[in-house]
Amino acid sequence: MSENSSPEENKGTEPKAQATSDLKGILSQLEALLDEYMVQKAPFALPQEVKEFLVKVSPYLVIVFAVMALPLIFAALGLTAILSPFAMMGGYGYMHGFGWGFGATIGLVISVITLVIEIVAVPGLFKRTKGAWTLLFYASIISLIGSIISLSGIVSGLIGAIIGWYILFQVKELYRN
Repeated sequence: MSENSSPEENKGTEPKAQATSDLKGILSQLEALLDEYMVQKAPFALPQEVKEFLVKVSPYLVIVFAVMALPLIFAALGLTAILSPFAMMGGYGYMHGFGWGFGATIGLVISVITLVIEIVAVPGLFKRTKGAWTLLFYASIISLIGSIISLSGIVSGLIGAIIGWYILFQVKELYRN
């Protein structure tokens, strides 16, 4: 708190700073844990040529998958908007917990957030920056959280996250600041 500000002015900023600090700490711990198990204690490491290939190709793959995903996301948004009321009126939501609308909405929101983060990372992927690698790591965490929240793909979400983290942490050394 600065000398010129009153306690009322700083009341909302300290918890936010604490929450941000806690989140960064948790993400750093997760990154260290995954680095230990996906690189140091991994049963095998990817050959250097494979790592180089993955790093060279990854920005192009993100671009291609983003272009392919956009029409699907827009179509799903439209179908969700049109069909959600009918799914709820048909009783589907009452029989299966949150209902079709909730799972679809969560899945779409998570997909859009993940896609935006990956697109933002593309320029850094071309330059091989550590920040771009970190954005891909955050996108993988958000995707896993979405799988867990939507309850539809917990097992597949975990398997996908483990495979993705293995590849992501194997190539981490090729990304610099």
